[in-house]
Amino acid sequence: MFRCPPRIPAVAAAIALAWPAAQADVVTDWNVKANDLIVAGKVGPLPGNRVMAIAHVAAFEAVNAITGRYPASAQVVLDAGPGASVDAAVAAAMRGTLGKLLVPQLAEVDAAYQSALASVPDGPAKSAGIAVGEKAAAAVLAKRAADGAAAPDSYLPFAVPGTYVPTASPVGAHWGKRTPWVLTSGAQLRPGAPPALGSEVWARDYNEVNALGGKNSSQRNAAQTEIARFWEATQPVIYFSLARAVALQPGRDVTQNARLLATAAMAMDDALIAIFDAKYAYNFWRPVTATRNGDKDGVEATERDPTWAPLIDTPMHPEYPCAHCVLSASLGAVLQAEIGNGPVPRLATTSPTAPGVTRSWTSIADFTQEVANARIYDGVHYRNSTEVGSALGRKVGEAVAAKTLR
Repeated sequence: MFRCPPRIPAVAAAIALAWPAAQADVVTDWNVKANDLIVAGKVGPLPGNRVMAIAHVAAFEAVNAITGRYPASAQVVLDAGPGASVDAAVAAAMRGTLGKLLVPQLAEVDAAYQSALASVPDGPAKSAGIAVGEKAAAAVLAKRAADGAAAPDSYLPFAVPGTYVPTASPVGAHWGKRTPWVLTSGAQLRPGAPPALGSEVWARDYNEVNALGGKNSSQRNAAQTEIARFWEATQPVIYFSLARAVALQPGRDVTQNARLLATAAMAMDDALIAIFDAKYAYNFWRPVTATRNGDKDGVEATERDPTWAPLIDTPMHPEYPCAHCVLSASLGAVLQAEIGNGPVPRLATTSPTAPGVTRSWTSIADFTQEVANARIYDGVHYRNSTEVGSALGRKVGEAVAAKTLR
């Protein structure tokens, strides 16, 4: 997980296939634009999720300052002019954040900004909206400037002096030390250690991923392979279509949707902080490493296969727990909190790594379980790791929702 996908289709058109037939608003429109920019710029999943969180928090702060629907946030304090334009405020907040965070794509950001403003009549309302949006962007950027995302790579490879080790740096070694949005720290919800190598769970998980996740597996069927390829994608674009499925339901307004998308983005960003804290705390080996060293774990039931390879390239960071699982479950928890006891809309999304395919679910649980299964079919995670990652994601999502969806 967490590398740029190998194939990038026309993302905007692909995303549109997964949208419910409902009326978009300025916040959901900008969500699509921001995701398009992240995909087109090949921004990695870790910085990509951070960008989405900062941009959507700024947009919510700007909208809420105008509508006053929800209590003022602890993130920033804003005053909005009377009758300020919400559309102008969101455009300015998005331009102010995305323009600073996606500098190589500033021209595209500005073009989207000018296009959005062209539909807003000139006058005091437009000017006031732009002003509050710019203030929101500047305030949120200032608040997150020292969150640790820019810390230098200080990963210390495990090595015997004089012996070669691969020289590519692992991804995200510092990410778990970032300042979260809602959690007190990345370690707040850290799960327990992975299964001991002599345990039944270890032998079970080793043999399952060996059988189902290999590049040349004879036990993984065509449907499982399609799921695996679909969830090879890692950027936030694959998740936000599901948040929009809720946002685009009838009867909702722009402030509700700004709050929902900001909450979902913060939850997924905090979830990544939590998962990378755990990954580098335990440094558990990936299936490809374990399978090629199956004679060294002291377990007779785990046979060595010196040529085994996973279906997809193994991500460059420790295995435990599953990061895709923490993302899907954190998003699922936020969506469940927003829906409450109401009906679940059709959840659907597309994937840059499975062009032309749309996958959909009628329950949040089915969606999160598919993500977990996919990472086993991909050959990069063990079953226990997906279960622990999903449980951690639910806890993060529930904590963020409890604070922001009051």
